[in-house]
Amino acid sequence: MKRLPLSTLLIYAAPALPLGMLGLPLLVILPTFWAGPMHMKLATVGLVLTLVRVIDAIVDPTIGRLSDLSRSRFGRRKPFIALAIPLAATGAIGLFFPPHDAGVAWLFIFNAMITWGWTMLSLPYWAWGAELSDDYAERQRITSFREGGSIVGILLSAIAPVVLGITDPAGEAHLLVILTLGLATPFVLMALIAVPDKLPRESAKPVKLSAALRLAARNKPFRTLIVTWLLNGLANGLPATLFLLVCTHILGDSKASGPVLLVYFAAGVFSVPIWLKLAVAIGKHRAWIVALIGTAVAFSFAPLLPLYGVGLFMVISLFTGAGLGADFTLPPSIQADVIDLDEFESGEHRAGLFFAASTMAQKAGNALSVGIAFPLLQLAGFNANGSNGFFQKAVLLTLYCLVPSALKLGCSLLLRGFPIDRAAQAELRQGIAAAGI
Repeated sequence: MKRLPLSTLLIYAAPALPLGMLGLPLLVILPTFWAGPMHMKLATVGLVLTLVRVIDAIVDPTIGRLSDLSRSRFGRRKPFIALAIPLAATGAIGLFFPPHDAGVAWLFIFNAMITWGWTMLSLPYWAWGAELSDDYAERQRITSFREGGSIVGILLSAIAPVVLGITDPAGEAHLLVILTLGLATPFVLMALIAVPDKLPRESAKPVKLSAALRLAARNKPFRTLIVTWLLNGLANGLPATLFLLVCTHILGDSKASGPVLLVYFAAGVFSVPIWLKLAVAIGKHRAWIVALIGTAVAFSFAPLLPLYGVGLFMVISLFTGAGLGADFTLPPSIQADVIDLDEFESGEHRAGLFFAASTMAQKAGNALSVGIAFPLLQLAGFNANGSNGFFQKAVLLTLYCLVPSALKLGCSLLLRGFPIDRAAQAELRQGIAAAGI
């Protein structure tokens, strides 16, 4: 097995850090920011954010397919990444630095800009990583570096406001957007200059997008993975969306969010080498099953938070954070192996399209978390800016922990008997080489 130089891995993974830093504001702070300081109704915020994600169903596969078909002297992934930076930056500034009278149209437009700019950057970036190596274990190493960088970015986004004493959603969002834009530009430029982006040798005529989607849908391991990704995205999105509300209304201490997030993301960072070793030892999908079950068990103790407070929340976050490390690093590496099956059967390199589908599943899960949680809370009479009774708090806790636990266990069942392990992937690569693809 030819391993990539450590310097190449670090440069390739570097852009993941600022991307990870922006993830916390988008998923955790954005809904609370627009429902709190911007005084928009919870259901309205959920509807607008969900609508942008629905339109992504068209944007994602289009970007993924275009990057697969792209050819330039710079490679096929790099031009998309370069063009995405100014689009996403404009969206981030407009979304988190809005005028006081900004309404629904403003939220939709700038959320769309950052969301679709993120798509234009992230899809080619992930596909690029999948194409850096054909080896089962080396792919996990590449993914671990990149997604480890993402979690480090998220960890920094949790630490920075605490260190600077910033506790309100608006101040946190402003700080993290500035840090993200300041780091993203040099890190992305280094990767574009130093990391190779080789053009593939096409042995089959590329098919239209609709035909490519139909062919991808016939890939049974891919179907299993995409459903798992969707359900796990919802399972992760619900706690992320409701986290600040839990700190405020269950713990009664909004300032606890910083330390708890620190434990959560630190556990995610330090768990990455463990999942890498476990994935190589027992297989990627089996390692993910271990993580899913562990997270489900940890979440099952969250209903005790009103009794045991921040201390219990720290312990729960330690284990669920470790599960996050698996959720970040294992599925993209499994996806790279699933793409080998499609390449063997079709003769075409379609990593961009496949990562578009997985991204759509993740986004759908995250969007559903907002679109489901906020309207249900509003229906239950939950008040984000006031006091709530036992019933309202029970609904919040159910959505925060019990539903995600059930979803995680369902995902673990779906992954049982997943057919592409190290041996199966090696056979696929041999078949691809023999066919001259």
